Amino acid sequence: MRVFFILMLLIGAAQARAATSSYQAQAPIAYLADKDSGVVLLERAADKRIPTASMAKLMTAYVAFEAVKSGQVELETAVTVKPSTWAKWNNRGSSMFLKAGQKATISDLLHGVLTLSGNDASVVLAEGVSGSEAAFIDEMNKTAKRLGMVNSHFATVNGWPDRNRTYSTAEDLSILARHILDDHPDMFARYFNRRSFRWNGITQINRNPLLGAVEGADGMKTGHSSAAGYSLVGTAKRGERRLIMVIAGLPSMEARVQEARGLMHWGFENWQERPVFAAGQEVARIPVQLGTEDDVAAIIPHQVSLLGLRGKIANAKLIVRYHGPIKAPFKKGDRVGALSIHYPDGLTRTFPLVAAKEIPAAGFVERAWNGLRGLWSKIA
Repeated sequence: MRVFFILMLLIGAAQARAATSSYQAQAPIAYLADKDSGVVLLERAADKRIPTASMAKLMTAYVAFEAVKSGQVELETAVTVKPSTWAKWNNRGSSMFLKAGQKATISDLLHGVLTLSGNDASVVLAEGVSGSEAAFIDEMNKTAKRLGMVNSHFATVNGWPDRNRTYSTAEDLSILARHILDDHPDMFARYFNRRSFRWNGITQINRNPLLGAVEGADGMKTGHSSAAGYSLVGTAKRGERRLIMVIAGLPSMEARVQEARGLMHWGFENWQERPVFAAGQEVARIPVQLGTEDDVAAIIPHQVSLLGLRGKIANAKLIVRYHGPIKAPFKKGDRVGALSIHYPDGLTRTFPLVAAKEIPAAGFVERAWNGLRGLWSKIA
């Protein structure tokens, strides 16, 4: 593996983690991270397993988004509410108030899951996507493993209490939130920011306490059960900067509102960001072997920023790594390397680098010419 250093930067960042932070979190479990830099602003018991309650519906939505993206189902695919599903979930906790035998589209059900937190909508959506709730749950757990949610397991699609068989951690839920934002930005914009939804003549409001109260807040999911307390996965964006927050174990809805709003405000007002690379910007040029060109631009797919508490200065080291030279052929967007940011407290964040263009394999004549050109450059 070839390694080379890009640059050493000075940035307003006393520590990458929030050991130096002044915010006094009330939640027994709290996690606040900057999405683009990956810096954790605050964490408390972020790796402790907790019942997900309705926050499990984030994974239900993600699996459904993936099914739509792959063509397995369409947003306008109609799903019939099974009488047995209605009998089990009718008016049981948060509800979309579906009726037995009624048809609802995948899109309607996603609003039922994400705006109304419907337990009934979650099960009907799962049956519509995978044929059965059990098959959908299996896909939820496969997806959690693929995303790197190492401390999560799902036994329900709606987070209904099940003696802690469905669990996750604040850190794992933040991973899921980041994938929703990165992998399905259009679906996130369509389904997470709606303030209310009307079905069967009943209008219900979104329970997310950030919406309309915190500048830039645009989604994610609340949760509550006697075992989990009052919880929330929330996100907000101001300018180019987005924060992801997870809080859990709060004693009341009011406490959840105060903590969610206070923590988000602190994260935006007390930390400063310096963008390093814009989305699509060239980070390095990587040599190419057996291709029609000698090298390729390695670009960063998403904006990368450094972050720190205001008024503090520290060094951060940026390193590009790649196995090289890269053998052709490869396509535009194929991963060709990685950018690592090394903070002074030992935290390392790694971001993929991808090819800016397609490089086909060279033909015999091109390979011979490239060989002669390389030999000539050595002689010269």
